[in-house]
Amino acid sequence: MNNTGKVIEAMIEYYGTDLRRINHFLKVFSFAKTIGEGESLDKDSQTLLEVSAIVHDIGIKQSELKYNSSAGKYQEIEGPAEAEKLLSKLGYDSDFIEKVCYLVGHHHTYSQIDSMPYQILVEADFLVNLFEDGASIEAVKKAEEKTFRTPTGIKLLKKMYFGE
Repeated sequence: MNNTGKVIEAMIEYYGTDLRRINHFLKVFSFAKTIGEGESLDKDSQTLLEVSAIVHDIGIKQSELKYNSSAGKYQEIEGPAEAEKLLSKLGYDSDFIEKVCYLVGHHHTYSQIDSMPYQILVEADFLVNLFEDGASIEAVKKAEEKTFRTPTGIKLLKKMYFGE
């Protein structure tokens, strides 16, 4: 099943009027889709990547309620259960949901990247966060060196931040 439109609609309903969060996941989804296609992911990996990008920050609401924080470590704790509930309602199968939940539960853990969808999700999130956080050029260079691995992600980063 690949119906990212339904997942996007469900996430908009989940976030309600929180336009900042909605715009964030839409941007991450767009970059993830672009990088995944640029890296020629197979259909299943691309679907996993796209759905994971849409729901990657779903743990923020619970993190803010429970911990009064949206820190990545709390998102990783709270996100998988929220993603499982949402994707189950949409009819995704349990094996697929488990894979999405793994990515949601690890998207701020950069030392354990073990698949292309995981790598691309991290890069897409970085592309958006660097802008949203007003990162310095030094921070962008550091992110490129430490985090970016895909040719497409590196190309986008360089075009956006260095005009290359």
